[in-house]
Amino acid sequence: MYLPDFDYYAPATVREACLTLAQLNGKASILAGGTDLLPNVKNDLAAPTALISLKKIQSLQVIEYVPGRGVVIGARTTQNELVRSSVLREKYLSVSETAHSMANYQIRNRGTIGGNLVSAVPSADLPPILIALQASVTLQGPHGTRALPLEKFFIGPRRTVIASDEILTEIVIPDQATTGSAYFKFGLRRSGALAVVGVAASLIAEEMHVREARIVLGAAAPAPIRALQAEKLLKGEPLTDALLEEVGKAAAGECRPISDIRGSEEYRREMVAVFTRRALRKALNPAASGGA
Repeated sequence: MYLPDFDYYAPATVREACLTLAQLNGKASILAGGTDLLPNVKNDLAAPTALISLKKIQSLQVIEYVPGRGVVIGARTTQNELVRSSVLREKYLSVSETAHSMANYQIRNRGTIGGNLVSAVPSADLPPILIALQASVTLQGPHGTRALPLEKFFIGPRRTVIASDEILTEIVIPDQATTGSAYFKFGLRRSGALAVVGVAASLIAEEMHVREARIVLGAAAPAPIRALQAEKLLKGEPLTDALLEEVGKAAAGECRPISDIRGSEEYRREMVAVFTRRALRKALNPAASGGA
């Protein structure tokens, strides 16, 4: 199937891209990696009359540690660059490991972190771990920029708060004293599969007692969600097998999964319980592999 005709723009700066986007008044789409957009266009699921490519804007393809801000990731950074980043592997290995679990090598060479977030697919892998790490996003429009927690960015399947004339420019993971973080997902094949369920966890613990915890569920609701009641059960408690069982059940009770060809609602709830336990164990002991 061939792509339809469209106008193509390749601005040199983010501001130029935002102005072009505003001038085209909702008729254009942003092209970064194109791994989601172009198949949608081919299959008549999207019909932009123009594409605005970000490939010339090198400032959007960076991973760096900025004192006082944290790890700053440009929105055009590819998933394989997340995998290879020495900054992420030193500070937030869970993000690199999550990226490595996505798609296949060729797709990861094109797919971008910004595209994965803006697409807002409920089964996307990066949003849960980034939300667990309290990441924020920066949005730039023709009249300035705004920043907001990634947790508040998603409002439903393929729906976000980004305005029609805004571009996601960066993701910031702030400095934090985490003991560890982890993401586990269940897919229908060994590698490259969409998540049937994904669970991310980040926690601060002292001698097995949890001080703070964040648990984020993916592919278990219309958008990534925090398992707030499950988090409360952990606070101030020793992380025992009995508590993990209780927390997993609580997380399963908080999710809102659907039944589809990849799994029933009941099956997804059970997987949420299992992978919540695994993610918490790995976050407490990053050298561990998970377990049941």
